[in-house]
Amino acid sequence: MGPLEGTMQERPGSDSVSTKRQRIAELAHRMPGVGLTSLSHHIDIDWMREAYRCTRQDGAPGVDGQTAADYAVDLEANLRSLLDRAKSGDRYQAPPVRRVHIPKGSGSETRPIGIPTFEDKVLQRAVVMALEPVYEQGFLDCSYGFRPGRSAHQALEALWRQTMDMGGGWVLEADIQGFFDAVDHGQLQQIVRQRVRDGVLLRLIGKWLKAGVMEEGCVYHPETGTPQGGVISPLLANIYLHEVLDLWWKDVVLPRLRGRAALIRFADDFVIVFQTEVDARRVLDVLPKRFGKYGLRLHPEKTRLVRFTKPRDGAGSSGPSRPGSFELLGFTHHWGRSRGKGAWVVKRRTARRRFSRSLRRFNDWCRDHRHLPVLEQHRTLSQKLRGHDAYYGITGNHAALRRLRDWVERLWRKWLSRRSWHARIRWDTMGRLLKGPLALPRARVVHSAIRPSAAKP
Repeated sequence: MGPLEGTMQERPGSDSVSTKRQRIAELAHRMPGVGLTSLSHHIDIDWMREAYRCTRQDGAPGVDGQTAADYAVDLEANLRSLLDRAKSGDRYQAPPVRRVHIPKGSGSETRPIGIPTFEDKVLQRAVVMALEPVYEQGFLDCSYGFRPGRSAHQALEALWRQTMDMGGGWVLEADIQGFFDAVDHGQLQQIVRQRVRDGVLLRLIGKWLKAGVMEEGCVYHPETGTPQGGVISPLLANIYLHEVLDLWWKDVVLPRLRGRAALIRFADDFVIVFQTEVDARRVLDVLPKRFGKYGLRLHPEKTRLVRFTKPRDGAGSSGPSRPGSFELLGFTHHWGRSRGKGAWVVKRRTARRRFSRSLRRFNDWCRDHRHLPVLEQHRTLSQKLRGHDAYYGITGNHAALRRLRDWVERLWRKWLSRRSWHARIRWDTMGRLLKGPLALPRARVVHSAIRPSAAKP
C-alpha cells in the first residue's frame, strides 16, 4: 500500500489531487532529511476545491462574520481569488483569530478557543494537504494524534499491549503546560525549514503565527503558540513534538536504557512505560531540561511517576503495596482481575473527570430541551449515548457505561418532571416507560482488546 493510499475518499475532481499528494509522498520518501523546495506548485484550483470540500461547513464565523454558506455563493471566484492571493505573497493578509471562552469543567472556569475565518480554514487545509505527505514519511509509530489512518483507540491498544507484555512496570504520566500557547515561533519555523523550503508555504505559516487574536474588539499578537483553532495547528504540533520528543526518545534515550520502555503520544498527551524504576527516574530527571530547551514546561502537579507493577498472584488489590493507576485519553488505566480465569490484566475505565463532564452535558441538554416532544428527546438521547459508547465503549469499561445510563435516566426524569407544575412523573411510571417505549439503548462495548483494530497500530 502506498504512503497515502486509502486516506482520501475518491470523488469527481479529486483524482488529480490524490495523485499529486502521492507524488509528494514518494519524493519525500526518496529524499529523507532533504528540504523540499517545490511543493506549492501542486496547489491549483482543483486542489483548492478539494480543500474546500474537506473543510467543515458548520463552524462559527471568524472576525469577518462570513459563514460557509456566504462563501459558497460565489465559490469558484472566491477560491480563485484566495489561490492568487496566497501565491502572490504580499496580497494575502492572515486575519486574526476570533477568541471566545467556553465553560471548562465545573463552576465558572472557562477556557479560550480560537475561531479562524472560513476562508483561512480553507487555505490552511490546502497547506496541510501539501505538508502532510512530507511529514508522514518521517513521523514515528509512537505518534497517533491527528494523523491519517491513526486514532486514539489505536494509541490505547498499543499502550495496553505494551503494559501487558511488560507485566507492568513504571509509568511516567506527563502533562505539557499550555502546550499550544507555548510553542516557540522561531524554533518551530526552524524545524519546519529542515524539511520544507518552499517559500510560499513558509511565508503562509509565518503569517498565521503572527496573525494575532481578536478579543472584545482588541487584537493581541502573542509571541508564542500555534494558530488558535487553526486547521494547521495539529500538524504543526506534531512537527514540533516529533523533533522535541519523538526523535530524542528514539535516538538518544532508548539506546541508554537498561530495560524495555515505550513512548505513546497522542498530540501533546503522552505517557512512557518503563520496565525498571531506574530508567523511569533517569528520564524524569532529564525530560524537563529537554522540554525547557524548546520553551516548554511540564506541569509540576500533573506530571508524575506511577508504580504500575503487575500484582503478584495471591496479592490483594488494596493496601500500601497496591499498584497505582494513571490516565490517558479519557481513561484511567489500572490492574484488575479478568472475568474468566481471574488473571491480572490491565483494565480501562472512564476517567472521573470525563465521566463528570459527560453527566453535566447530559444534564444541560435535558434541562434546555425538556419542552421538546418526549419521543424526540428519546431519539436524541439515544443518539448521544451511542456516540458516547463509540468512544468509551472499550473492554473492561462496561460498568461505567451502565452507570452513565442510570444517571441519564434520573436526569431525564428530573427535567421531564419540571416541564410544568403538574408534570411530576412517578419513579414507577418512569421505570415502566424506560423498560418499554422509552427504553434507552443498552451499554455496548465497541472496541475489544480481544479483537483489536485491523488498522496499522
